[in-house]
Amino acid sequence: MLVSSTAIAVTIFVAAYALIISEKVHRTIVGICGAALMVFFGILTQDQAFGHVDFNTLGLLMGMMIIVNITSETGLFNFLAIWAAQKVKARPVALLVALSALTMVCSGLLDNVTTVLLTVPVTFSITAQLKVDVKPYLISQILASNIGGTATLIGDPPNIMIGSAVGLNFMDFIYNLTAISFLIFIVTEIVLIFIYRSEFHTTPELQERVMSLNAKSQIADAALLKKCLVVIALTMSLFVLHGTLGLQTATAAMIGAGLLLLITYTRNESMIAKVLSKIEWTAIFFFAGLFVLVGGLVETGVIKMLAAEAIQVTNGNEQATAMLILWMSAFASAFIDNIPFVATLIPLIQDMGAMGLSDLTPMWWSLALGACLGGNGTLIGASANVVVASMAAQRGKQISFIGFMKIAMPIMILSIIISSVYVWLRYL
Repeated sequence: MLVSSTAIAVTIFVAAYALIISEKVHRTIVGICGAALMVFFGILTQDQAFGHVDFNTLGLLMGMMIIVNITSETGLFNFLAIWAAQKVKARPVALLVALSALTMVCSGLLDNVTTVLLTVPVTFSITAQLKVDVKPYLISQILASNIGGTATLIGDPPNIMIGSAVGLNFMDFIYNLTAISFLIFIVTEIVLIFIYRSEFHTTPELQERVMSLNAKSQIADAALLKKCLVVIALTMSLFVLHGTLGLQTATAAMIGAGLLLLITYTRNESMIAKVLSKIEWTAIFFFAGLFVLVGGLVETGVIKMLAAEAIQVTNGNEQATAMLILWMSAFASAFIDNIPFVATLIPLIQDMGAMGLSDLTPMWWSLALGACLGGNGTLIGASANVVVASMAAQRGKQISFIGFMKIAMPIMILSIIISSVYVWLRYL
């Protein structure tokens, strides 16, 4: 029965990913149907399925989408777009680097999804002003958000999990991962500029038109903007302090969303409905389905079996084990959610210490780098990737799975090569 359940779970999972990659069926439909099949065939009970859904991630997404949707009514994003473009004199290449650097820094201090929810509307607005293709900018921001999330303890869920399990603090991550993350970001931007070099063209007239715009005139509702900025500042403070306060990030986001709705549209049902209708529901339901699909592999022991077998191959050699963890976690995170994978590897690495491996430090940093940077490999490798793709689709710009992978996978592999050299020289 166990073998049969495992075979069914793997078949459903592989079939779902094949359909997602082929793009013949929308990924949200695939996620919902795949999750339903996991329950229908008894791989998971309904309660187990709901147990594998990360409602913290979904709550965070919905809360921040509500805040961003209300803030967008103020004209703030158009103001930021014009301000950013004028700072770099409306040069397309400089704008790519500036928006990506902003995304990376914010992703280190906030979560990746919140960051792209704030920066993507800006990106669409300014590229429309300059009449340049928005896709290179969106892809660059996806990659930058995951690189930035690698740099700090609170930037990406795997880092939070590792820090909690091992007792590493905020400064440990700054000391060990921030510098290498900045190096990887610089290399990534250089590669993207080379790949898209023929597409960064605008006209002096369009540049001059952007430079002559009055950024402040874009603010449509100053009173609403003040309320939004106060709530955003409060929400960001809750994100920074959520560990100290004993709050989940979803709670922080929902506090902000609820407060902003309360002080802006107290009894305005039509505006409340408008704000809620703009939530990226396709992304929300895709994530829910994906969590259940991966949950099927967790419950049948597939992920644990693969991780245990892979680690056993190294026979306890410290250098080989660190490199294997780095590369295995990178490719695994590109195709499956990195949260259950990291949750599985943490006790396995701890067991290696109990079995006589003297220094586990290289293993933890290898796991953090691989799990976070691996999310850049495919369009479904990280939450931010899916959210950006969904936001782009709503605006009529499709980012295809294969198209993204052709650009992002080689860059991800390059970042893991750089990480390998870093881990080897610093820890091994």
